[in-house]
Amino acid sequence: MVSSTALTKVGVMGLAGVLGIITSRMIIANFGTEAYAQYGLLSSFPTLLPFADLGIAAVVINAVAGSAAPRTDDFVRRTIVTAFRILLVSGGILIAIGALITVAGWWPALLGKGLISDGGSTAAFLCLAVFGLVIPLTVGQRILVGLKKTNVQVATQAVVAPFMLLVIGAFVVFAVPAGTYLAVVSYVASALVSVICLLIAAHALKPQVGAAIREIPHVRSYRGVPAIGLAWPMLVQMVALPVAMQTGRLMLSHFGTVDELAQYNLSSQLFGIVLQTIAAAGLSLWPIYAAARSANRIESPARPVLWFMAGGLVMGIGLALVSPLLAQFVSGGKIQLNGWLLASFVVFVALQAAKYPLGMYMTDKRGLTFQVAPILVMVPLNLGLSWLLIPFVGAAGPVIASAASVALCQVAPNFWYVWRDLGARRAAAAPGPAAETKAGSEPISGTVTMSSTQTKAGTQTGGGHV
Repeated sequence: MVSSTALTKVGVMGLAGVLGIITSRMIIANFGTEAYAQYGLLSSFPTLLPFADLGIAAVVINAVAGSAAPRTDDFVRRTIVTAFRILLVSGGILIAIGALITVAGWWPALLGKGLISDGGSTAAFLCLAVFGLVIPLTVGQRILVGLKKTNVQVATQAVVAPFMLLVIGAFVVFAVPAGTYLAVVSYVASALVSVICLLIAAHALKPQVGAAIREIPHVRSYRGVPAIGLAWPMLVQMVALPVAMQTGRLMLSHFGTVDELAQYNLSSQLFGIVLQTIAAAGLSLWPIYAAARSANRIESPARPVLWFMAGGLVMGIGLALVSPLLAQFVSGGKIQLNGWLLASFVVFVALQAAKYPLGMYMTDKRGLTFQVAPILVMVPLNLGLSWLLIPFVGAAGPVIASAASVALCQVAPNFWYVWRDLGARRAAAAPGPAAETKAGSEPISGTVTMSSTQTKAGTQTGGGHV
């Protein structure tokens, strides 16, 4: 499943990368660098607001993945009902907050120099409003991950880049003065993906999703499930991680220049191809570890860590070598990516890759709770380093800060937790004192491989970012 998801993501990102480069070139050539800078700034809202689902993703994925009969399991249905109810409230609150910020005129203060003065605030509200409306629909994507259909969920994303190219191309052909509102198109494209995923999930889990939707208003007669146990540590992480990891654009918008913001946008777009591929492949490990916990099996993330890190390095270095040519093509020579920026992204990609298998192992309540404290430390560390580095290395500053923060606050502590947890699990499973001593002294040893056959079977035993 991991390899098939990765291959699907590579195909999707290959298509998205080519069409995205053409779209970016179209934006810069026809609407200007300022419009492109705002487009990147506003398009980052989803990365800044993943906490909008209030941590419910962990509850849905674990419930579906851990069920022996998810089509008929009443607990699964109640979990889906709970998810819809929570996300409907969350989406409504986001829209109300967006309206308040717009009426109060706070968008320029929040988003900095990257916001276009003429219509930028309205565009920001429209982006947040569409995002709030779509949040409840994302339940379908969580269900597909829990059903070990991450590759299907990834494949649906193939509609985004063609949709963006067609709509923005139409703006250009018909001379529509929509430069300020280009980011809104990306949110509509994401909404299309969420609708498709929900329809596929409803069919795969029939009749659970349809029945769950009908039960949403019946709060008293059809109770949901307690979600706070898994949701609160997930929610804390989803609030803290975007502040720590996805504020590079905002930091540059406030403390850098518009040119540096444009450089960051373009390099993020290019390396995002690799990062999203890694994230999709990593996410497909979640139901494997959830199913293993449900069946009381031990699955180690050691080999995936090595494979992911090696793959991240290879893809990151390869992309860094061709990035100057891509930047020249996309921007027509208006945006140049320097060595500091490219090298820092390569290191960041490798560290992000290493953390995913560890984080996917740590998706039970204890593992999620453990990750809270290091991630809270990560916020001031990343922001402080970004603030210090931007005056010296420009657009590379937030990337270097993110790489250092991931290494110190995610990879290192998560590795320590997994090593300890695997030792405890092996000791508990050992038949006798001798075996227990041997198991307790053995560090992380791989049992999950990158073979799609083995990961699908999920039967090997041995012996814990979201």
